[in-house]
Amino acid sequence: MTTPDAPVPGPGILTIAPYVAGESATEGANTVTKLSANENPHGPSEKARDAVRRVAEEMQLYPESDHLGLRSAIGEVHGLDPARIVCGAGSDELISLLCNAYAGQGREVIYTEHGFAMYPISALASGATPVKVAECARHADVAAILAAVTEATGIVFLANPNNPTGTMVSDTALKTLAEGLPRHVMLVLDGAYAEYVPGYDGGAALVDAHPNVVMTRTFSKLYGLGGLRVGWMYAQPGIIDVMNRMRGPFNVSSAGLAAAEAAMRDRAWVEHCRMENETWRAFLTEELRAIGLPTDDSQANFVLPEFPSEAMAKAADARLRAHGIIVRAVGGYGLPRHLRITVGDEVACRRVVAILKEFMEQPA
Repeated sequence: MTTPDAPVPGPGILTIAPYVAGESATEGANTVTKLSANENPHGPSEKARDAVRRVAEEMQLYPESDHLGLRSAIGEVHGLDPARIVCGAGSDELISLLCNAYAGQGREVIYTEHGFAMYPISALASGATPVKVAECARHADVAAILAAVTEATGIVFLANPNNPTGTMVSDTALKTLAEGLPRHVMLVLDGAYAEYVPGYDGGAALVDAHPNVVMTRTFSKLYGLGGLRVGWMYAQPGIIDVMNRMRGPFNVSSAGLAAAEAAMRDRAWVEHCRMENETWRAFLTEELRAIGLPTDDSQANFVLPEFPSEAMAKAADARLRAHGIIVRAVGGYGLPRHLRITVGDEVACRRVVAILKEFMEQPA
């Protein structure tokens, strides 16, 4: 055997295409409206801001390792057992830890055709093989997911609502999926956008009913704390025990913990942001359809209009950028004729519609 002359990464690492975040600048524009990363245009709760200001006086101290304050707040608001909650540096960290713990070499990780890019990245980083399953008109296909399961399957990831499509799997279909999976296969229900769906528990009831179902959530979207990187997970005690053994002892910062706890308890701000999103998401959807851009009914904080061709999608992206508006091209998700547009405030939404209306009338 030839000895390498430099450290060699594990299997699959060098096949990873690095995650590309939403851009925040565009050439030639003095003022930029960023609608590329699904951020809350209204920002976080003022109570969350105050919490960060308070802990800023104690930055020399390590954060709580047990995250008890935040776990308790989550448990109170959602009616969950805090002992079955673990917090992470965004739900991305928790997804990665799950792959490291329950996938790895020789295992497979299933995700859907237009699913979140971090699923195959985390699978490959753990040494597992990502398996992509076709969707049906940008909706996850439960029958196709179940048909793709093999003895090597370790995890099935399903975002609900999904990013970047905004579509959802019904409660009935989710139950079918959970009941149809072998007990050795973990089902991870990624609820990053669950807060935008009134009455939806993100899959918590399925977690209670099945030993192999996990729910992940985040404070990066509706709560407006993307810059602090805070996520959480709800699972059966055995899985929580594994996660606590694997995570770093101080994986969430003091600022993140304090802000997230305050944000979780400020239900009035949460509802205000959700209602604003609902109003302007409906406006965008209706207006985009009216100018000839088919748009699925999104359940999240973005819409995904389809253009007549890939070339027109690129041209529309360029036109928006020329006006200082940055949206997300999603060719990397297998949707080259679409643009993902975050639901901004009223001014941003009206500008997007006006620019695209003019573009569709005069694309050249």
